[in-house]
Amino acid sequence: MAQQDPQFTQYMFDRLSINPAVAGTTGQLCATALLRQQWSGFDGAPKTALLNAHMPINKISSGIGLSVFLDELGQQNSTYARLHYSFHRKIGAGTFGIGLSAGLVSHRLGNEWVAVQSPTLDQAIPISGANDMGFDLGGGLYYTAPSFWIGISSTHLTETELEDVSIQTRRHYFAQAGYDWAIKGNKKYVLQPSMLMKTTGGGSTQLDINATFLYNNALWLGVSYRTEDAIAPVLGYQFKPNEKSMVRLGYSYDVTTSRLNNYSSGSHEVMLNYCVLLEKKPDTQIYRNVRFL
Repeated sequence: MAQQDPQFTQYMFDRLSINPAVAGTTGQLCATALLRQQWSGFDGAPKTALLNAHMPINKISSGIGLSVFLDELGQQNSTYARLHYSFHRKIGAGTFGIGLSAGLVSHRLGNEWVAVQSPTLDQAIPISGANDMGFDLGGGLYYTAPSFWIGISSTHLTETELEDVSIQTRRHYFAQAGYDWAIKGNKKYVLQPSMLMKTTGGGSTQLDINATFLYNNALWLGVSYRTEDAIAPVLGYQFKPNEKSMVRLGYSYDVTTSRLNNYSSGSHEVMLNYCVLLEKKPDTQIYRNVRFL
Protein backbone atom coordinates (compact mmCIF):
# COMPACT_ATOMS: atom_id res chain seq x y z
CA MET A 1 0.00 0.00 0.00
CA ALA A 2 3.08 2.26 0.08
CA GLN A 3 5.19 4.08 -2.50
CA GLN A 4 6.28 1.78 -5.34
CA ASP A 5 8.34 3.95 -7.68
CA PRO A 6 11.85 4.98 -6.54
CA GLN A 7 12.35 8.65 -5.69
CA PHE A 8 15.20 11.07 -6.32
CA THR A 9 16.01 14.40 -4.71
CA GLN A 10 17.69 15.62 -7.92
CA TYR A 11 14.52 14.96 -9.93
CA MET A 12 15.15 17.99 -12.16
CA PHE A 13 17.93 16.02 -13.89
CA ASP A 14 15.65 13.01 -14.44
CA ARG A 15 12.51 14.23 -16.16
CA LEU A 16 12.51 11.37 -18.67
CA SER A 17 11.98 8.23 -16.57
CA ILE A 18 8.57 9.42 -15.32
CA ASN A 19 7.53 11.29 -18.48
CA PRO A 20 8.27 9.80 -21.94
CA ALA A 21 7.27 13.07 -23.65
CA VAL A 22 10.63 14.52 -22.52
CA ALA A 23 12.55 12.27 -24.95
CA GLY A 24 14.54 14.32 -27.46
CA THR A 25 13.04 17.71 -26.55
CA THR A 26 16.46 19.14 -25.61
CA GLY A 27 17.70 18.61 -29.18
CA GLN A 28 20.71 16.82 -27.69
CA LEU A 29 21.87 13.30 -26.98
CA CYS A 30 21.77 13.13 -23.19
CA ALA A 31 22.65 10.38 -20.71
CA THR A 32 22.07 10.53 -16.95
CA ALA A 33 23.08 8.25 -14.08
CA LEU A 34 21.72 8.57 -10.54
CA LEU A 35 22.80 6.57 -7.48
CA ARG A 36 20.84 6.87 -4.24
CA GLN A 37 21.42 5.41 -0.77
CA GLN A 38 18.24 6.22 1.15
CA TRP A 39 18.08 6.29 4.98
CA SER A 40 21.75 5.39 5.44
CA GLY A 41 22.34 3.18 8.48
CA PHE A 42 18.82 1.74 8.39
CA ASP A 43 18.85 -2.05 7.94
CA GLY A 44 17.25 -2.96 4.58
CA ALA A 45 17.00 0.68 3.45
CA PRO A 46 16.35 1.44 -0.25
CA LYS A 47 19.27 1.51 -2.69
CA THR A 48 18.51 2.74 -6.19
CA ALA A 49 20.43 3.10 -9.43
CA LEU A 50 19.03 4.75 -12.55
CA LEU A 51 20.43 5.08 -16.05
CA ASN A 52 18.58 6.86 -18.82
CA ALA A 53 19.38 8.27 -22.25
CA HIS A 54 17.42 10.05 -24.95
CA MET A 55 17.94 11.81 -28.28
CA PRO A 56 15.91 13.57 -31.00
CA ILE A 57 15.02 12.17 -34.43
CA ASN A 58 14.56 15.40 -36.33
CA LYS A 59 13.46 13.82 -39.62
CA ILE A 60 10.22 12.62 -38.05
CA SER A 61 9.88 15.39 -35.41
CA SER A 62 10.29 12.87 -32.61
CA GLY A 63 12.54 11.65 -29.83
CA ILE A 64 13.40 8.27 -28.35
CA GLY A 65 14.79 7.21 -24.99
CA LEU A 66 15.56 4.40 -22.57
CA SER A 67 15.32 4.21 -18.77
CA VAL A 68 16.50 1.40 -16.49
CA PHE A 69 15.92 1.33 -12.71
CA LEU A 70 17.58 -1.10 -10.31
CA ASP A 71 15.98 -0.85 -6.87
CA GLU A 72 16.72 -2.83 -3.71
CA LEU A 73 14.47 -2.58 -0.65
CA GLY A 74 15.03 -5.17 2.06
CA GLN A 75 14.01 -8.56 0.65
CA GLN A 76 12.63 -7.00 -2.53
CA ASN A 77 14.69 -6.36 -5.67
CA SER A 78 12.96 -4.52 -8.52
CA THR A 79 13.91 -3.75 -12.10
CA TYR A 80 12.10 -1.31 -14.40
CA ALA A 81 13.08 -1.06 -18.07
CA ARG A 82 11.23 1.40 -20.31
CA LEU A 83 11.48 2.49 -23.93
CA HIS A 84 10.23 6.02 -24.56
CA TYR A 85 8.86 7.71 -27.66
CA SER A 86 7.84 11.36 -27.99
CA PHE A 87 6.21 13.18 -30.90
CA HIS A 88 7.24 16.86 -31.11
CA ARG A 89 5.58 20.03 -32.28
CA LYS A 90 7.04 23.55 -32.20
CA ILE A 91 4.79 25.93 -30.29
CA GLY A 92 6.02 29.49 -29.91
CA ALA A 93 9.61 29.54 -28.71
CA GLY A 94 9.42 26.02 -27.28
CA THR A 95 8.75 22.35 -28.04
CA PHE A 96 5.66 20.39 -27.08
CA GLY A 97 5.96 16.61 -26.71
CA ILE A 98 3.38 13.84 -26.52
CA GLY A 99 4.97 10.67 -25.20
CA LEU A 100 4.40 6.98 -24.62
CA SER A 101 6.59 4.46 -22.79
CA ALA A 102 6.45 0.68 -22.82
CA GLY A 103 8.58 -1.86 -21.02
CA LEU A 104 8.85 -4.49 -18.33
CA VAL A 105 8.64 -4.45 -14.55
CA SER A 106 10.21 -7.24 -12.52
CA HIS A 107 10.14 -8.00 -8.79
CA ARG A 108 12.16 -10.62 -6.95
CA LEU A 109 11.70 -11.55 -3.28
CA GLY A 110 14.44 -13.11 -1.18
CA ASN A 111 14.13 -15.90 1.38
CA GLU A 112 15.92 -14.47 4.42
CA TRP A 113 12.77 -13.55 6.33
CA VAL A 114 12.84 -12.55 10.00
CA ALA A 115 9.42 -12.53 11.64
CA VAL A 116 7.87 -12.76 15.09
CA GLN A 117 5.59 -15.48 13.77
CA SER A 118 6.55 -18.08 11.18
CA PRO A 119 6.24 -16.75 7.59
CA THR A 120 4.46 -20.01 6.72
CA LEU A 121 1.34 -18.54 8.35
CA ASP A 122 1.18 -15.87 5.61
CA GLN A 123 0.57 -17.31 2.14
CA ALA A 124 1.77 -14.03 0.56
CA ILE A 125 5.35 -14.63 1.79
CA PRO A 126 7.31 -17.02 -0.47
CA ILE A 127 9.54 -19.06 1.84
CA SER A 128 11.92 -20.12 -0.93
CA GLY A 129 11.95 -16.78 -2.71
CA ALA A 130 10.07 -15.87 -5.87
CA ASN A 131 10.15 -13.58 -8.90
CA ASP A 132 7.70 -12.38 -11.51
CA MET A 133 7.68 -10.03 -14.51
CA GLY A 134 5.00 -8.11 -16.38
CA PHE A 135 4.27 -5.50 -19.03
CA ASP A 136 4.37 -1.82 -18.10
CA LEU A 137 2.94 1.23 -19.89
CA GLY A 138 3.16 4.98 -19.30
CA GLY A 139 2.33 8.28 -20.99
CA GLY A 140 2.79 12.02 -20.66
CA LEU A 141 2.72 15.56 -22.03
CA TYR A 142 5.63 17.99 -21.82
CA TYR A 143 6.46 21.53 -22.93
CA THR A 144 9.88 23.14 -22.74
CA ALA A 145 10.96 26.65 -23.69
CA PRO A 146 14.28 28.50 -23.22
CA SER A 147 13.40 29.63 -19.69
CA PHE A 148 10.86 27.11 -18.31
CA TRP A 149 9.48 23.56 -18.55
CA ILE A 150 6.26 21.85 -17.45
CA GLY A 151 4.85 18.35 -17.76
CA ILE A 152 2.23 15.86 -16.57
CA SER A 153 2.52 12.11 -16.80
CA SER A 154 1.53 8.71 -15.46
CA THR A 155 3.36 5.42 -14.99
CA HIS A 156 2.02 1.86 -14.56
CA LEU A 157 -1.11 2.55 -16.59
CA THR A 158 -1.71 -1.20 -16.93
CA GLU A 159 -1.57 -1.78 -13.15
CA THR A 160 0.06 -5.14 -13.82
CA GLU A 161 -0.54 -7.87 -11.23
CA LEU A 162 2.44 -10.10 -10.44
CA GLU A 163 0.79 -13.03 -8.72
CA ASP A 164 3.97 -15.01 -7.94
CA VAL A 165 5.21 -12.23 -5.64
CA SER A 166 1.79 -10.90 -4.50
CA ILE A 167 2.52 -7.44 -5.90
CA GLN A 168 0.29 -5.28 -8.11
CA THR A 169 1.66 -2.05 -9.60
CA ARG A 170 -0.47 1.01 -8.93
CA ARG A 171 -0.93 3.90 -11.29
CA HIS A 172 1.32 6.84 -10.35
CA TYR A 173 0.66 10.42 -11.48
CA PHE A 174 3.26 13.19 -11.75
CA ALA A 175 3.26 16.94 -12.35
CA GLN A 176 6.59 18.74 -12.77
CA ALA A 177 7.68 22.27 -13.62
CA GLY A 178 10.71 24.52 -13.46
CA TYR A 179 11.82 28.04 -14.34
CA ASP A 180 15.16 29.76 -15.01
CA TRP A 181 15.19 33.35 -13.77
CA ALA A 182 18.21 35.47 -14.70
CA ILE A 183 18.43 37.91 -11.81
CA LYS A 184 18.11 41.47 -13.12
CA GLY A 185 18.58 40.02 -16.61
CA ASN A 186 22.15 38.96 -15.83
CA LYS A 187 22.65 35.32 -16.94
CA LYS A 188 25.67 35.06 -14.66
CA TYR A 189 23.25 34.77 -11.72
CA VAL A 190 20.32 32.41 -12.37
CA LEU A 191 17.72 31.24 -9.86
CA GLN A 192 16.11 27.91 -10.79
CA PRO A 193 12.97 27.04 -8.79
CA SER A 194 11.23 23.74 -9.60
CA MET A 195 8.65 21.32 -8.22
CA LEU A 196 7.53 17.72 -8.59
CA MET A 197 4.19 16.40 -7.33
CA LYS A 198 3.66 12.64 -7.00
CA THR A 199 0.41 10.84 -6.23
CA THR A 200 -1.15 7.42 -6.57
CA GLY A 201 -4.65 8.78 -7.12
CA GLY A 202 -6.63 7.58 -4.14
CA GLY A 203 -3.44 7.09 -2.12
CA SER A 204 -0.90 9.51 -0.71
CA THR A 205 0.42 12.68 -2.38
CA GLN A 206 3.94 14.00 -1.95
CA LEU A 207 5.46 17.29 -3.07
CA ASP A 208 9.12 18.06 -3.82
CA ILE A 209 10.10 21.74 -3.98
CA ASN A 210 13.57 22.95 -4.96
CA ALA A 211 15.34 26.29 -5.35
CA THR A 212 18.81 26.28 -6.89
CA PHE A 213 21.16 29.17 -7.58
CA LEU A 214 23.40 28.73 -10.65
CA TYR A 215 26.50 30.92 -10.77
CA ASN A 216 28.32 31.72 -13.99
CA ASN A 217 26.77 28.72 -15.74
CA ALA A 218 29.13 26.49 -13.74
CA LEU A 219 28.46 26.09 -10.02
CA TRP A 220 25.07 25.51 -8.39
CA LEU A 221 23.90 25.40 -4.79
CA GLY A 222 20.36 24.91 -3.55
CA VAL A 223 17.94 23.20 -1.21
CA SER A 224 15.01 20.81 -1.66
CA TYR A 225 12.07 20.05 0.60
CA ARG A 226 10.01 16.85 0.43
CA THR A 227 6.76 16.91 2.41
CA GLU A 228 6.74 14.67 5.48
CA ASP A 229 10.18 13.31 4.66
CA ALA A 230 13.29 15.45 4.28
CA ILE A 231 15.15 18.71 3.71
CA ALA A 232 18.08 18.33 1.33
CA PRO A 233 20.94 20.66 0.40
CA VAL A 234 22.12 20.13 -3.19
CA LEU A 235 25.29 21.23 -4.93
CA GLY A 236 26.96 20.60 -8.24
CA TYR A 237 29.28 21.68 -10.99
CA GLN A 238 28.99 21.76 -14.76
CA PHE A 239 31.51 22.44 -17.48
CA LYS A 240 31.88 22.28 -21.24
CA PRO A 241 34.61 19.98 -22.59
CA ASN A 242 33.94 21.66 -25.94
CA GLU A 243 31.38 23.93 -27.57
CA LYS A 244 28.93 21.11 -28.31
CA SER A 245 28.79 19.22 -25.00
CA MET A 246 28.14 19.67 -21.27
CA VAL A 247 29.06 17.54 -18.24
CA ARG A 248 27.19 17.91 -14.93
CA LEU A 249 28.00 16.37 -11.55
CA GLY A 250 25.67 16.80 -8.59
CA TYR A 251 25.30 15.65 -4.99
CA SER A 252 22.47 15.90 -2.46
CA TYR A 253 22.13 14.93 1.18
CA ASP A 254 18.66 14.38 2.66
CA VAL A 255 18.22 15.34 6.31
CA THR A 256 15.35 13.10 7.40
CA THR A 257 12.52 15.00 9.12
CA SER A 258 10.19 12.04 9.76
CA ARG A 259 10.41 9.69 12.76
CA LEU A 260 12.93 7.63 10.79
CA ASN A 261 15.58 10.19 11.78
CA ASN A 262 15.96 8.22 15.02
CA TYR A 263 17.35 5.30 13.01
CA SER A 264 18.89 6.89 9.92
CA SER A 265 21.78 9.28 9.32
CA GLY A 266 20.17 10.64 6.15
CA SER A 267 20.17 9.86 2.43
CA HIS A 268 22.98 10.33 -0.11
CA GLU A 269 22.54 10.82 -3.85
CA VAL A 270 25.01 11.34 -6.70
CA MET A 271 24.13 12.47 -10.24
CA LEU A 272 26.19 12.42 -13.43
CA ASN A 273 24.85 13.87 -16.67
CA TYR A 274 26.35 14.26 -20.14
CA CYS A 275 24.75 16.01 -23.13
CA VAL A 276 26.09 16.62 -26.61
CA LEU A 277 24.51 18.64 -29.38
CA LEU A 278 23.62 16.61 -32.44
CA GLU A 279 24.22 18.59 -35.60
CA LYS A 280 22.97 17.53 -38.98
CA LYS A 281 25.74 16.92 -41.45
CA PRO A 282 25.75 19.47 -44.25
CA ASP A 283 24.12 18.29 -47.45
CA THR A 284 27.12 18.47 -49.76
CA GLN A 285 26.27 18.36 -53.43
CA ILE A 286 28.58 18.20 -56.44
CA TYR A 287 27.48 19.79 -59.68
CA ARG A 288 29.37 19.21 -62.87
CA ASN A 289 28.73 21.22 -65.99
CA VAL A 290 30.60 20.73 -69.26
CA ARG A 291 30.03 23.57 -71.67
CA PHE A 292 30.76 23.10 -75.33
CA LEU A 293 31.48 26.35 -77.15
